[in-house]
Parts: sequence; structure tokens; C-alpha cells
Amino acid sequence: MTAAEAGPPADFDGVHAGPGVRRLARELGIDLTALSGTGPKGRITKDDVIAVVRGPAVAPAAPASQDGGIPEIPAQDFSAFGPVEIRPLSRIQRLSGPALHRSWLNVPHVTHNDEADITDLDGYRRELDAAAKAEGYRVTLLAFLMKASVSALREFPRFNSSLTPEKDALIYKSYYHLGVAVDTPEGLVVPVIRDVDRKGIREISQELGAVSAKARDGKLGVADLQGGCFTISSLGGIGGTGFTPIVNAPEVAILGVVRSRMTPVWDGAAFVPRLMLPVSLSYDHRVIDGALAARFARYLCQLLGDIRGLLL
Repeated sequence: MTAAEAGPPADFDGVHAGPGVRRLARELGIDLTALSGTGPKGRITKDDVIAVVRGPAVAPAAPASQDGGIPEIPAQDFSAFGPVEIRPLSRIQRLSGPALHRSWLNVPHVTHNDEADITDLDGYRRELDAAAKAEGYRVTLLAFLMKASVSALREFPRFNSSLTPEKDALIYKSYYHLGVAVDTPEGLVVPVIRDVDRKGIREISQELGAVSAKARDGKLGVADLQGGCFTISSLGGIGGTGFTPIVNAPEVAILGVVRSRMTPVWDGAAFVPRLMLPVSLSYDHRVIDGALAARFARYLCQLLGDIRGLLL
């Protein structure tokens, strides 16, 4: 027999509650003798009676995480829906994940897209690469991208800066250390090539080969990953038409490139086949506005389109 079927108690002898509370309890079928009052000297209040009707209090929401006040995603038991397997993140993923998350939360990202005509550059690169193979290294587009980036950083020094901790000034750097994202079996790492402005295509290419092998073998040290001014992330060996790379804070910009493609381009008289390279420039909008980003990207693309500019 339920409490409702038994009916409410006629009276509540010995219960510390007022007439109004007793009447409410009888109407709702609540046994006041089973309640503990929260009023003065243990007096049972109307709120105590109503709380019984409402049921147990809802557990408070989980506190917001320290990452920008964003609450954590609620945990789920995925095994309730089917078979699962848990595999731990790699060491690189455990280290880089929080850094990427922190950058994404703190930096107002904007991405500007453009494309460069690298038809002539690629022809020259192939000549250099053919000769380099005999010496045990390769000449890739990345070496040219690094040289062009240094020229663009010099032309637009704001891209070679970082915000002060107080966020009220910029620190301009007079060195040109470039990070290059390297795909490894354990995840993405970004070793830094130092003093790119002082090195030629040949030296940069040889260093890229050595650093990439070191990264894939998991032999990079902390010093190999520090001091970058600007980062280049190339997915050209995989594909894609564009993407939004995450700024590698405290840097203020990052260049992403994907696979080049042969495209018909109007030269004023006819469509001619040209090898076009899509580029994606993500930047910190607190430091760089859209107009400056567009000028930087266009300058970079023009350099890549005219190999003579890289040789100055």
C-alpha cells in the first residue's frame, strides 16, 4: 500500500511545525515525523515539505575548467553502446595537445587564403633536386617556402613579433628561426631551423632532411623545439585544398600549404596551364589585422611566383 493510498496522517503529535506546514503536509501526503527541520531549533518549514515533493537535489554542475572557463565535456560510458578499446595517447600527443588547446583558447584566430604560381620555381627546384639526390639529400618546396617567409617577415616585421605578457606591447625579433611541422608515427612535432636568413637553399634542404629523420626517430631534444618565430605546416605530400593551421603561440602567425595543382590561368590572351600552390595564413587578430595579413600573403605568393626575388 502506498502513502497516498493510506492517506495523510490526521495529526503530527510532537512535531515541531506550524499549523500551515501541518496542513500542507496533510494535503501532500507527507509524513512530518520523518523530516528533519531546517528552521530555528529544528522547526520544519514549508520549504522542507516542498523539498520532499521535489525529490533529491540535482547534483551541482561540474566546475568550469581552468582553460578559459569552458566546462569539460561530460564523460560517457561508450562500452554501453558496443565494444571499445582504450589506447593511450603518444608522448608527443600528450605534450602537444594542451599547448594547442591553450593557443586555440587564447588566440583569436583568423585565416587568410591565397595561392601562388610556382610553375617556374618548381622547374628550378626539380633541377636542384636531381643534383641533390646524388649527394644523399632532397630539395623540396619547403626550403623555398622558408626563404620566402624570411623575406616576408623582414618586409612585415609585425609577423616576427610576440605580445608581451601584459598584452600592451610587442616584442620584435631580429632573428629568423622557423618552425617546420613534421609528421611522425607518434604525431606532429615542430622542430625549429635556426637563422634561416643566413642559409641558402642547399644548406636548408640538408638541415631539413637531418631534422626530419631525427624527429621520426624520436630523438629531438627540448632545445630543438624552442625559439621559433614563425611556423610552416605543409600537407603537400598528402593533399587537401586548404586548412586552418593553429597559431603556435607565442608566435603570431603560421603558414599552411597543401598540394599544388595544375590549373588553367588566363594570361590576357588565352588560358595556360600553371602550377598553383594554395596557402593558408592563420594569424593572431590582436596583433595583425586582415589587410596586413592579405599584404603579407600576397607578397609571399609573389616571391614564390618569381624565383629571382628569392635570390636577392
